[in-house]
Amino acid sequence: MNKKITALLLSAFVLPGLGQLYLGRKLVGGILIVLVNLVLLLALFVVLRGLSPVIASKIAGGAITITPSEVMNALDGATGFGKAVLASFCLIWVFSVVDILKFKEKAE
Repeated sequence: MNKKITALLLSAFVLPGLGQLYLGRKLVGGILIVLVNLVLLLALFVVLRGLSPVIASKIAGGAITITPSEVMNALDGATGFGKAVLASFCLIWVFSVVDILKFKEKAE
């Protein structure tokens, strides 16, 4: 399989930036992987921050289950920020794929 196709598949379906690393572009790949991880950690932080009051009240009340409607109500205030986080992840992913498509391998 062509090295560029393998890199494209790695960045598109495994992890944005992994294809750049596969092509030997360590700086760009590393930056993309760090950015993706920061965005995913930010998303996790937002979800946990929104759900923490629900989880705390359930623990205090002795209940074990949380209904989907309680989750949706708890995260309702973070929808705008959540959309921004999702958009930034999509932009990083698209940049990673387009960057590999535009990359020209050096003649050996």
